[in-house]
Amino acid sequence: MSLIQATPYVPGRACGVLQHRLQARPATDVCMLTQSELSSLDFKPAAIIVTSGAPFSHPMIRLLALGAPTVMVSEQTAYHLECGKAVCVDGLTGRIEQPPPSNVNAISVPAPPAVLPPLVLSDGSEVQLRASICGSDETSLAVNQGAASIGLVRTEFLIPNHGGPPDAAFFQSELRTICDAARPLTVTLRLPDISHDKSVPWLEPTAVACSPLGLQGVRLFDKEPITRVINDLIDAVSKLTRIYPIYLLLPYVTQLEEFHYWRNAVHRRLRQKVPIGAMLESPAAILALPHWFESADFVAIGCNDLMQCLFAADRDIAELSPYLDAYSPQLFRFLQQAAHAAGIHIDKIQLCGLLSQLPGVLPVLLGMGFRAFSVAPVMLPYLAQTVKRMDLGEARTLARQVCDAKNHDQVRELL
Repeated sequence: MSLIQATPYVPGRACGVLQHRLQARPATDVCMLTQSELSSLDFKPAAIIVTSGAPFSHPMIRLLALGAPTVMVSEQTAYHLECGKAVCVDGLTGRIEQPPPSNVNAISVPAPPAVLPPLVLSDGSEVQLRASICGSDETSLAVNQGAASIGLVRTEFLIPNHGGPPDAAFFQSELRTICDAARPLTVTLRLPDISHDKSVPWLEPTAVACSPLGLQGVRLFDKEPITRVINDLIDAVSKLTRIYPIYLLLPYVTQLEEFHYWRNAVHRRLRQKVPIGAMLESPAAILALPHWFESADFVAIGCNDLMQCLFAADRDIAELSPYLDAYSPQLFRFLQQAAHAAGIHIDKIQLCGLLSQLPGVLPVLLGMGFRAFSVAPVMLPYLAQTVKRMDLGEARTLARQVCDAKNHDQVRELL
């Protein structure tokens, strides 16, 4: 038997015949594909092995929503795997076994945390494990897995069947379904965050600059047909807020003046008070953190794009993945600086993205003082288990040690 230690990505365990994407059958086969083939994966295999993947890329992150056990391997490692033969993939530990062991047991998934009472640390502070979702199916999963709320709805992925621009009636129907599935939880809608790496069928690709630091988020809100889509979504929200607890989040905000302009524009169209937050995804925005709480009802830090800016590496290019180092002490020192700057307002910050879901990282972030995280629904029970087992004093010590580390090897050893 051949045992390969891969990089875990989506938890779960499954066995099946290993096939390349074009030959793989839904539900029964283990599909092996490259980073460039991810966008064409239109079914759910038993498990997925991605070769030379970019873990922070949008196509990889969508695999969390798909829910199939997933691991990542290098091209060199992939050569040791034989297509057409049975294989077992463990997305929690990263183990690949070919052929599978004779006594394969399913992974024991931790029991979902109860919505009430909340997860409480030894100092009495609450930990909010919220869910980032794209649609109503994920919303139901999030509720069943014990989400404290729906922390992020990626509204750019709400697409009508005809593929054209969504209108107010479509948004009202889709958002009502999501809010019904989320009851009684609060739902935070991020207004459409369109970028070069998140294309939508109703917008010409040329409308968005092909750059990871180009036109995206609120920078596109004054361009048609995006303006019309934003207005239609707000019109739908204005009717739904009478029934459901809805918050709004402005994406990729970099300047306070920018936030003020679009917050006021949203309020004028809504004609009613709805909590509006700013999603900060650049170092410059986060360095102004103390001032955001003067006008934003809450703040979300988008760790994926933040890392892309901080390390000057496009998150969608697999060859640059080593630069997007989730175990870099510089990254943790920057986040510690953000936590200190937030001060008493740190409970108004929600961390979004892959970072808090990676092995060993959540205790460090809790040790820094962060208490709200929006993650993939499939990760909720595993992260809740981590919180329940965690000693806050040890987490604070760990956070200091990680920030004092000289390099990522020392951080990995600590974690």
